[in-house]
Amino acid sequence: MPTRANTTTRPSSPSLPREPVPAVPVSKGVLRPEELARHVAFDECAPTPAVARWVERIWSVAWDLPPGLEHVSSVVPHPSINLTVERGAGRREGATVPGVWVTGVVTRRFDVSCHRDGGAIGVKFHPGGFAALTGHAAADLTDRVLAATDLLPGAADLAGLSGSAREAAPVLCAYVGSFAARHPAGPATDHAYDAVTAIVRDLSDPSLTRVDDLAERAGLSVRGLQRLLRRYVGVGPKWLLVRRRLHDAVAELDAGYDGSLADLAAELGWYDQNQFTRDFTALVGTPPGAYRDRPRPS
Repeated sequence: MPTRANTTTRPSSPSLPREPVPAVPVSKGVLRPEELARHVAFDECAPTPAVARWVERIWSVAWDLPPGLEHVSSVVPHPSINLTVERGAGRREGATVPGVWVTGVVTRRFDVSCHRDGGAIGVKFHPGGFAALTGHAAADLTDRVLAATDLLPGAADLAGLSGSAREAAPVLCAYVGSFAARHPAGPATDHAYDAVTAIVRDLSDPSLTRVDDLAERAGLSVRGLQRLLRRYVGVGPKWLLVRRRLHDAVAELDAGYDGSLADLAAELGWYDQNQFTRDFTALVGTPPGAYRDRPRPS
């Protein structure tokens, strides 16, 4: 994939679990996934067990489009930090050589213009995982894209990495795993990160729609919950609750939901359909009804 050969000595790593390669991303948040599948090759796989505490997925995208054709891939981002190895024509205008980047939690819709030849291989960290493993405060990275070489030792050695997620995962997992060995505080016993993990797990409960309830479930004051999440995840609890509902709404509509939008709004925790429509349109860029009824490839 890259424009130059990789001369990095690649560390060994345990073999990865074998999973079928999906035709489209299975993670919630990709908008119009059927359009992505027409233009972009996507792959993802689980991390090795050694880094699964901090890493959710290894993923990759690649495209080779004819001159004049452009596909804009849009994502409703998750509360996760990503480490990416990127090449060719992509989100950084004029980027034609491999680069390694850290992208903090993105609080708005994230658009990537795919044209000519390009791609990326990424490590998607669990919410809080990057901060727990590296010591960098997630709030300092929110809505920012930074050169990984400015944050992480040895990141430059990844610049020539190529292949699909499955092919690149052993190298990326071994690199991420190297931080556990050098972490002075022993990240495997980070109890604050354990608390964050439990909070994120509680977010999957659709009955939790208020910050006060989430704080009570976590055994924290609202202020304490806000501080913890800002430090480890990079965003506050209200953002997390609304974003979870929006991910669920997009997933339902992509799956062909044909019921009442008022019923969907109520089921997912909005006070009324108008508020649901405002939140959805502000982030996705189109009302939920228009998003559901869009033309799709047969």
